[in-house]
Amino acid sequence: MNMTQKTGGQLLVDALERHGAERVYCVPGESYLAVLDALHDASIPVTVCRQEGGAAMMADAHGKLTGKPGICMVTRGPGATNASAGVHVAAQDSTPMILFIGQIERGMREREAFQEVDYRQMFGGIAKWVAEIDHASRVPEFISRAYHVATSGRPGPVVLALPEDTLVELADAVQPPAWQQVETHPGLSQMADLQKRLWEAERPIAILGGSRWSEDAVAAFTRFAERFDLPVACSFRRQMLFDNLHSNYAGDVGIGINPKLLARVKSSDLILLVGGRLSEMPSQSYTLLDIPSPTQQLVHVHADPEELGRVYRADLSINASPIAFCKAVEGLQPPAELKGAGEAAKAHQDYLEWSGARPQTPGDLQMSGVMDWLENNLPEDAICTNGAGNYATWLHRFHRFRRFGTQAAPTSGSMGYGLPAAVAAKLTFPEREVVCFAGDGCLQMTMQEFGTACQDSANIMLLVIDNGMYGTIRMHQERTYPGRPSATKLVNPDFAAMAHCYGAFGETVQTTDEFGPAFERARASGKPAILHLKLDPEAITPAASLSQIRRAAEKQ
Repeated sequence: MNMTQKTGGQLLVDALERHGAERVYCVPGESYLAVLDALHDASIPVTVCRQEGGAAMMADAHGKLTGKPGICMVTRGPGATNASAGVHVAAQDSTPMILFIGQIERGMREREAFQEVDYRQMFGGIAKWVAEIDHASRVPEFISRAYHVATSGRPGPVVLALPEDTLVELADAVQPPAWQQVETHPGLSQMADLQKRLWEAERPIAILGGSRWSEDAVAAFTRFAERFDLPVACSFRRQMLFDNLHSNYAGDVGIGINPKLLARVKSSDLILLVGGRLSEMPSQSYTLLDIPSPTQQLVHVHADPEELGRVYRADLSINASPIAFCKAVEGLQPPAELKGAGEAAKAHQDYLEWSGARPQTPGDLQMSGVMDWLENNLPEDAICTNGAGNYATWLHRFHRFRRFGTQAAPTSGSMGYGLPAAVAAKLTFPEREVVCFAGDGCLQMTMQEFGTACQDSANIMLLVIDNGMYGTIRMHQERTYPGRPSATKLVNPDFAAMAHCYGAFGETVQTTDEFGPAFERARASGKPAILHLKLDPEAITPAASLSQIRRAAEKQ
């Protein structure tokens, strides 16, 4: 044996170390034992998850919060199909992520071997790149490419299949240098054009979204917005891209949008869309702008040229990452007199009134009171996570995000995301408080990952908002088929007792006044915690009860 040679598994782990992988989220499998063995001697921490969907969502959350590819490893067949839930999130959310899948031996292909799946075919529609590494000598090459593909242009997931025999095969291979972020920059003529358009606009508004942002980029855009007195909105589940209490902040363009903000966007004469795609949720089911040519003048800034003109024909398309673009706007200067002066302050006042409302809902536990307590007691750098469901409305509408990197939520609307995301957030930023919002249905998609939090001492705060049903679906049922509930009822466990089973903190909260003291006790426990919030099923939205929605539908 040539002592300079290494197995494919060793070469893979060496490559991850070379490229700065900060953690591996995995469910182990015999198909990639050689990789697990190499990780034994590596510097990379390994988080052992309970289900592959949860592991992949953790990798996605890591990518969201750091801008670096989250790393997930799963075994073949059922492991890979389970992980596809997280791959879908990373695809729609433009998150850098690399999924490694153990694969059957090369010589067994096309025989339908045990758990055989063609991953190019399976993931071809949702991943940026899918490949199978056929030779150990090419492992460093494939890993380097995976990092660059996952992070370049519009970021997204990469899937690499690892045949068992490739992982034990010996090879000589040189590791390339660590990956570098590839930036795209705006041209000088484009920035001059943008400045001219801003000078002429009377009702401009900026909408920030997507990925490829940084704290410095947010700060630069804030200074730009101040100079031009520009109202700034954030896209769906991207509220952390602008300080919500800044005098230029106009609110979020997403589900349940402030009607005044909706009217402002529709009546705008210049929309500056930076980083986002303005997909179904922020575009109000593609009704906000005309397709393909919006009535409003549109300037679209995106890191991926394929997104420019894909849905909307912009008046000015700028192929640049948000980071590079925000550096460039530092050079733009306002005219002596801004035609839209004062509109940012009006937009911000509209936002304060909308997010400051405290609607009363049926039941002894008022989510408005819960949000009041959290707003007064959470630190500005606390990270909030959630999955999908009506419960998330309380977080998105009433929480004021103040800093970059404080939100991890799926624009894809994937249930089950909040808990794994919270685990990843706490492991990545152990010094920060992490609060997960989860509905009873949402939580039970990935509830087993609370065990991962306990095993890794990720002391998250999990708020289970329990109304005993798949609330969002029930709401839509009552709107469309009033009085005919079907397949939405849930019989739930005692979630606080479940926490106790793990040796964690658990407490049930049934009234508004109980919430604050329970939260403080959970904090003081020094353990992962579940607060089980028993919500009246009628309290389905901040705007209307379940019965009110049903009666309105029956009148139609």
